[in-house]
Amino acid sequence: MSSLYQPPKRSLINRYFAFLEHRSIGDRIIFHTILATVIASFLFSLLAINERYLSDTPVKGGILIEGLVGTPRFVNPVLAVTRADQDMVALVYNGLMKIDPLGNLIPDLAESVILSEDGRQYTVKIRPDVYFHNGDLLTARDVIYTIGLIQDSELKSPLQGNWDGVTVAEINEHELTITTAKPYAPFIENLTVGILPRGVWDSIPTEQIPFSQYNTEPIGTNSFYVTEVMRDKTGLINTYKLDAAPHSINQPNINSVVLRFYQNEAAVVEALQAGEIDGTPGLSPDSLAMIELSDFEVLELPLPRTFGLFLNQNKSAALLDPAVREALEIMIDRQTLTDTVTGGHGIPTASPVPPGFIALESSSTPTTSTLLLKERVAAASAVLTKAGWKQNDTDNWEKKVNKETISLSLTISTSNTELFDATAATITTWWKALGVDVSVNQYEQTDLVQAIIRPRNYQVLLFGNDIGRAIDLYPFWHSSQKDDPGLNITQYTSIEADAYLKIARTTKSITERDQAIMALVTLISKERPAIFLFTPTFTYLLKTGVTHPNINRLSSPSDRFANIAEWYTSQERLWPIFKNKN
Repeated sequence: MSSLYQPPKRSLINRYFAFLEHRSIGDRIIFHTILATVIASFLFSLLAINERYLSDTPVKGGILIEGLVGTPRFVNPVLAVTRADQDMVALVYNGLMKIDPLGNLIPDLAESVILSEDGRQYTVKIRPDVYFHNGDLLTARDVIYTIGLIQDSELKSPLQGNWDGVTVAEINEHELTITTAKPYAPFIENLTVGILPRGVWDSIPTEQIPFSQYNTEPIGTNSFYVTEVMRDKTGLINTYKLDAAPHSINQPNINSVVLRFYQNEAAVVEALQAGEIDGTPGLSPDSLAMIELSDFEVLELPLPRTFGLFLNQNKSAALLDPAVREALEIMIDRQTLTDTVTGGHGIPTASPVPPGFIALESSSTPTTSTLLLKERVAAASAVLTKAGWKQNDTDNWEKKVNKETISLSLTISTSNTELFDATAATITTWWKALGVDVSVNQYEQTDLVQAIIRPRNYQVLLFGNDIGRAIDLYPFWHSSQKDDPGLNITQYTSIEADAYLKIARTTKSITERDQAIMALVTLISKERPAIFLFTPTFTYLLKTGVTHPNINRLSSPSDRFANIAEWYTSQERLWPIFKNKN
């Protein structure tokens, strides 16, 4: 009779140790070592896989506090001019388009924007799910109303010139057309303007709009809405508190943003040192030197502006000679100049296009930037000598042209601000080292514009051009703009340049546009109607621990808030499958 008893099965671990009982001590050590190695390798692999697939995930919450110099008065996209106003507008309002972290234009309030074949008409389809902070639905009529206010000459909006000759028509509740008088590719940049709620503003007479309470108690559609306005004893606003808008199309990670306004930079620096604010934009080099920067992320963001020496060949016989223009440029050490006059808050450039604003930029650097002064003098002197210039008994350069002796004598006209004063002084020192007779005339900004720039009454103008994010060089270099009120301050005339400028203004192809701009830059660099020096940067201090996407190709400092919904102050590490999909 067979037994029904079955011995219990032993576990793998028990069987392993039973196996070792019959082995020598040396064998046991070897087997234990192998087992430990296998287990360690397995755990290490698990950790490596875990680390590979974990990603930083924003945690909703937190508060961002910024300090600004100024007092907000017109938190209104149609009227905003000051930095305080523009920063608040960027937080409260959306445009049809916005700038993404790479600096490209993408739809925001718009669901789509389609340009017609002739390059004149934009058909805009608006998102149907957008509500103003007061609960009103955004429609095409709000967009039409906002554009109409900008175009109203009685209101005197600073944006009016951008919309001259533009017509707007409603197709339906969420669709409209915007038509320009001529094809103008950079026009789409204007679609970033914030949209006002027609239902709030329409009942206010145009002449009363600048005095409306809604200029300081704004109602927009963006990620944050105003929940608290604080004033000082004189009634001026010194603090705005904004909370995350519950129905915004761009739901933010940060719960609240607070903007505090100060009368001067010294007060902002004091607030930073006391830990009362998390960041601030645009401090001067002197103020930055007073701050412990290790506690902050320091962002140096180029703005679409170029500073340079604009040469008026109609006012100087010497400047008509290409060799003179070349020699003057050889003497400029752009890197040293930029470091000296901006405190390192600028980017040297030899181009009319600010660095970082078009895709096809040349990466070449001016070779003169690495030469010592005596080497630059030798190189520039060789260029002048080859062109027939000679130094007289006082070491000044002279040349006979049509039996008339002309001297290399120049006057620089510029503003009397600290930046231009330092720039003019440095350049004067270098040019005098070459043997150029140089003098400098400085003016108040208004006098410089009215008495010097508008009548083109200068030989060399040290000045800055605000090109704009769209990099529309037409007003600055087309021959039709060489006289006032045009901005072609060198009075540069070139049929070839005009052709490139026309292509850049009218083509629908971004690649073709960039190619035309770079061809123009090459031509200008060759003919030297101006000597470009540097692009100023916008310095933004932000407390370490505030995470944000890239900030690129700003039109103005307020554009830093274009993607603030993506900013966060705390995070956790999760596998993608565990992330909140909402």
